[in-house]
Amino acid sequence: MSKSPKAGISARIARPDLSDFSAILDDIETLGVESIELPAYDMDLVVGGRICKPQLAVVKAAIAGRKVGWTVHGPLSINFMDEAFRGPRHFEVLTASVEAAAELGAAVYVLHTGHVSVQAAEGIEDAYARQRDWLAKAGSLAKAHGLTICVENLFDWTWGKLHTATASRLARELAAVAHPHIRATVDFSHAYLETGYRGGNFLDEIQPLTAIARHLHIHDSFGRADDIYMYTDGERLAHGHGDLHLPLGWGDLPWTDVMAHCRFAEGTVFNIELNPRFWHTAKACVAAVRELAARAEMG
Repeated sequence: MSKSPKAGISARIARPDLSDFSAILDDIETLGVESIELPAYDMDLVVGGRICKPQLAVVKAAIAGRKVGWTVHGPLSINFMDEAFRGPRHFEVLTASVEAAAELGAAVYVLHTGHVSVQAAEGIEDAYARQRDWLAKAGSLAKAHGLTICVENLFDWTWGKLHTATASRLARELAAVAHPHIRATVDFSHAYLETGYRGGNFLDEIQPLTAIARHLHIHDSFGRADDIYMYTDGERLAHGHGDLHLPLGWGDLPWTDVMAHCRFAEGTVFNIELNPRFWHTAKACVAAVRELAARAEMG
């Protein structure tokens, strides 16, 4: 990785056969980003725990010869806090998708942290122990394929039925795993939603996770639970509820305070995760992220 931060953006998927994906990447390259995130969770690259070679070949052809770096977001459903009997299946899918990411030349593979239903503390702690064991194995897998797995913080999108790690708890869990190929992806809006719903100091929550991050998800929100009836996404936007993936500046996430409060590793990717609804703002988002990264404390 270079020492300076990189501006990146997540690619969109339009046609399932990916016949238009090369044109989508052409459009992204006009934005001048240094990194593009491939949404492998929605590209049919893994089928039944194995690489789908024809689909992978389509993606390889689309990305060939482009002068950008690549990150890959793996399947969102991989959950190492799930019941023990399902752990091997999750790892099978992880293995295939990491192998696909390596073939695509990705430096970073994004993996969601786990989650379990709300239950007794003993059950939750057992789930964390399972996740640590699997993440240690995942670190060895990542090392063998020459990339870094960055674990992303989530939030309770059910508003009361799920337990998932806060940003600070995830930092402690990754520190306990202590594998050089297991780092963090900080999703600031996810942490904002979690603290907005459960309480806590947002800046203090994210600071320890940014210290071990190599990759960031940048998008805006209002940190408000999506806990009332809404008819359309436009209504969620009007109320400012939920994980909206807004352009920077459309929400009220305190970005200036984030940059003042946190320190980032050299070469960290500042990746924009923009709702396709707002793709018309992509150029302005890249400019805003560059300005944000320029204020970041690195090293």
